Formats: sequence, structure tokens, C-alpha cells
Amino acid sequence: MTSAATDWTRARPGHWFSRAEAWLDSQGKGAWIAAMVLGFILFWPLGLALLAYMIWSKRLFGDSCRNENGARAGLDAMTPSGNSAFDAYKADTLRRLEEEQKSFHEFLQRLREARDKAEFDQFMEERARAARTAPDDTDGAGPRDL
Repeated sequence: MTSAATDWTRARPGHWFSRAEAWLDSQGKGAWIAAMVLGFILFWPLGLALLAYMIWSKRLFGDSCRNENGARAGLDAMTPSGNSAFDAYKADTLRRLEEEQKSFHEFLQRLREARDKAEFDQFMEERARAARTAPDDTDGAGPRDL
């Protein structure tokens, strides 16, 4: 057995709360959340007490929510790795991806312009067709006054 799996058995003997806490810790954050939900289902003050304990002991917002070194993941892409060959490859790949993104946006712009032109040409053709098929009003007679 691993030491993490047996920590709950070595908790203070006779103290059921300490053993339950150690067992839930060995199972992970999901076990704490499941216990809290079960507590709300069985008896709502129990669920509320578990939620308060999880917040107070910082079990709810543990290491999985934050990076341990405090660095933001988005900025890590630009930091050098220390391997010059990999850094050169990464810089070349990022440059190539930026060029592809720019050319894709230009392609989308040309596609939009072509679609707009096709719609406009279709509108003008329908308008011209409607003008050709409309009855001629060349006799000069306008609407009659009554």
C-alpha cells in the first residue's frame, strides 16, 4: 500500500472525524464535493457545515485551481526553455502560424466581398428583369382624377 492510501488509517485512533478527514483527503477533491452534496441531500445543515469547513480549510480551492509558481499559463509560451534549437523551432512555428492566420483572414475578407458582389449583381439583374417586364406607361395617361 502507498503511504497516501494508508494515512487515513494512521489518523488519531478513536477520532472518527480525523479518520474521515484523512480518508477524504486521500480520495481527492471530488470526494469532498460528493460528501458535501450528500450532506445537503441528507440534512442541509450538515452540507452547509461541510461547505464552510472546505472553504475555511482551503480544501475547496486547492492546488488544482492555481499554478504552484503563480505564473499564468498564457504567458508561458513566450518564455525561453533554455534549449536554443527548440526555441528557434518554436519561434519559427509561431511566425508561420501568424502568417497563416493573416492569410486566412485575408481569404475570408475576399470571400465576403465576392459573396456581397454576387448578391448585389443578382439584385441588379432581378431589378433589370422587373423593369423589362413591367407594362409600358408611354401614352402619357396618368392616374385619372375622379
